[in-house]
Amino acid sequence: MAKRIGILTGGGDCPGLNPAIRGAVIKAHELGYECLGIQEGWKGMINGAAEPLTRAMVEEIVGLGGTMLGTSRTNPYKKEGGVPKTLETFKKLKLDALIAMGGEDTLGVAAKLYKEHKVPVVGVPKTMDNDLSATDYTFGFDTSVTLAVEAAHRLIDTGRSHRRIMVLEVMGRHAGWVSLFTGIAAGADYICLPERPVDVKDMTEKLKAAHARKKVALVVASEAIDLGDSGKEELDEFGHMILKKRGVAEKLQELIEKQTGTETRASVIGHMQRGGPPTLFDRILGTRVGVKAAELVDGAKFGQMVALRGDAVLGVSLEEATAKLKTVTKDWLALADTLTSTKSKARATAKV
Repeated sequence: MAKRIGILTGGGDCPGLNPAIRGAVIKAHELGYECLGIQEGWKGMINGAAEPLTRAMVEEIVGLGGTMLGTSRTNPYKKEGGVPKTLETFKKLKLDALIAMGGEDTLGVAAKLYKEHKVPVVGVPKTMDNDLSATDYTFGFDTSVTLAVEAAHRLIDTGRSHRRIMVLEVMGRHAGWVSLFTGIAAGADYICLPERPVDVKDMTEKLKAAHARKKVALVVASEAIDLGDSGKEELDEFGHMILKKRGVAEKLQELIEKQTGTETRASVIGHMQRGGPPTLFDRILGTRVGVKAAELVDGAKFGQMVALRGDAVLGVSLEEATAKLKTVTKDWLALADTLTSTKSKARATAKV
């Protein structure tokens, strides 16, 4: 009887998941394994919901967004009997290994199950936030930023027509990589990130100067920035704020209009960043890490996560990979400040 690998996708969906599933299934079948698709992340492991995954089922999903397996933010460690049920499902489905595709939360569960119960699990990093420290990039990030940049340019067009300041809110809970790359690539005049509180005076001065030069100005902001008004927030099963009630874009719009006296409009790209076909980069990266995950299973290298280091995909410790988030560094913040700076230093010219 062939050995059997279970594959699940957990947390927020993003482009690149289907290519990763495809890569893992094709490689697993080449190595002689059967595959089972666990439905809706860790929820499926608790409930025992799984369906066969054949090569024919995955061959044409490389360009599809979302995840064919479904997903959820279920945490077995927060459900009564969740962990014992997960372990029982592993035995019931006769799994020899599990490939868990997800971000810090999904992979955090995988790391804990491996550490505490020696569950033979391999992780695949997936997050449009690009905030996993053990890997250079995660699939989903490139697609989400590409979509956000297009939205930003459209806002600039309409903002210039009406002589307005425009605000674009993008996703990014703890790390501001999406807002940073979007702002830099779209030529934003101010970038707001979770890594530091918004300096209202600095923002106001830069927006006034930019609007005076161009008759339009653009702010790109992460959804969880600190505006100094954080109150009690509803939390999910992993202890994260549920951000749908925060309304960062609208708050920034009101603040900017009041401080600058210039008509301001705000847009939220939201879950559009999660859907749609993955970019070339995310298709290739998703495929490569999916294939590598199956190879790690075949080599019995459990408790590891596939990471992109330079141009290589390799296995790293799951525990170490989920121990620390990758947030925007000082060098990147300095670059953002340089590109939005309104200051210039006069330099003396040499005498001939």
